[in-house]
Amino acid sequence: MQIILFRPEIPQNTGNIIRTCFLTNSNLSIVTPASFSLTDRNLKRAGLDYFKDVNLEKIENLEKYLLDKKSFYFFSSKAKKSYSDVNYEKNAILIFGSETSGLPKVFFDKYRDKFLTIPMKKDSRCLNLSNSVSIVLYEALRQNNFSF
Repeated sequence: MQIILFRPEIPQNTGNIIRTCFLTNSNLSIVTPASFSLTDRNLKRAGLDYFKDVNLEKIENLEKYLLDKKSFYFFSSKAKKSYSDVNYEKNAILIFGSETSGLPKVFFDKYRDKFLTIPMKKDSRCLNLSNSVSIVLYEALRQNNFSF
């Protein structure tokens, strides 16, 4: 699996996601610019000693990056379809927006059918980014018999 974070803002969340990616043998890509340096002390602390062992890629232009990709999904509280209503391929790309502004509208307009949500109670703030990544990633891995 591949996790893509669109311009993340909180290094501790990204550090936790690094740890999750390491433990699930998933790749991590970050759409730049991030709101922090990828050498940030808090990022490394949250990622512990897994930081150096995760395949971390930087993406400058997500639209161009996705041009030749088929199995990808965006996650947003504004989507209608649940993350659990999809059959994830083993090489699926799971794309998450930044903590405060989510994903740009241009992606929703272009890929509306690829937007999924994690159900939660109405009129509430969204789940923490690292928790959201874990929920979706583990569902995708479960569907693929946890083949790391």
